Amino acid sequence: MSAQVLSGKEVAAVVREEVRQRVAALAGHGRSVGLATVLVGEDAASQVYVRGKHKAATAAGMLSYDRTLPATASQDEVEDLIRDLNANDKVDGMIVQLPLPDGLDGNRAVETIDPDKDADGLHPDSLGRLVLDRPGPRPATPAGIMRVLQHYEIETSGKLAVVIGRSFLVGRPMVLLLSAKGVDATVIQTHSRTPDLAGMSREADILIVAIGRPNFVGADFVKPGATVIDVGINRTENGLVGDVDYDAVADVAGAITPVPGGVGPMTIASLLENTVAAAERSAGLV
Repeated sequence: MSAQVLSGKEVAAVVREEVRQRVAALAGHGRSVGLATVLVGEDAASQVYVRGKHKAATAAGMLSYDRTLPATASQDEVEDLIRDLNANDKVDGMIVQLPLPDGLDGNRAVETIDPDKDADGLHPDSLGRLVLDRPGPRPATPAGIMRVLQHYEIETSGKLAVVIGRSFLVGRPMVLLLSAKGVDATVIQTHSRTPDLAGMSREADILIVAIGRPNFVGADFVKPGATVIDVGINRTENGLVGDVDYDAVADVAGAITPVPGGVGPMTIASLLENTVAAAERSAGLV
């Protein structure tokens, strides 16, 4: 079996165009849209990610605010910068690029963000809204995964979804989104300490893998014809690989996301979507 490739690049292009049109509509009301990033230190991977976010924001017609601090910055300096951006009425969405350098508390930094400007959807207020099924920004990566499933018309209602991973970035919010009314999947959350993880994963119609181990999931984890979403991005001697052994699993799965080019582009697209939605709420248009 040759699995259908679920291209995040393709779906992200659709989302970015939708965002561009919404930004243009706001401009027609005299309202700009601004995305700010906070980068602390000089981690090369983080710099690449931040550049990608600013490039996408600019292409969508947004104002882009790139704020950097040295790795020697104190917690207070980081939080003071975030508060300055909170007070800037040109900034509608904000992200703090994680992880922060050693000695800094990323959770405290995220909690300093004004919840109305939470582009990543990771503020406790945003996660609480997700749990309560109330409107608000959704965590960017899980929201992007849901959009991929919708775009490719992957049936979720009545299906069994297994999520490997329990982080607040992906695993836990993913469970909530998949089990929400209207999506209606039955969801099992697993992790590295789950007994017979491969056996449980083989039951899944939809398998979401976010465990942070290169090529961890092989063909023996996958039910024939299942949809496999690989969230992992691992740097190895052979380049970027996911948490899924792509070549082996593609022979078994019905559909699969590649790495790179799968979930990654959707995370940025979701950041833009959260930002323009914040601007629309601020302008009283929704």
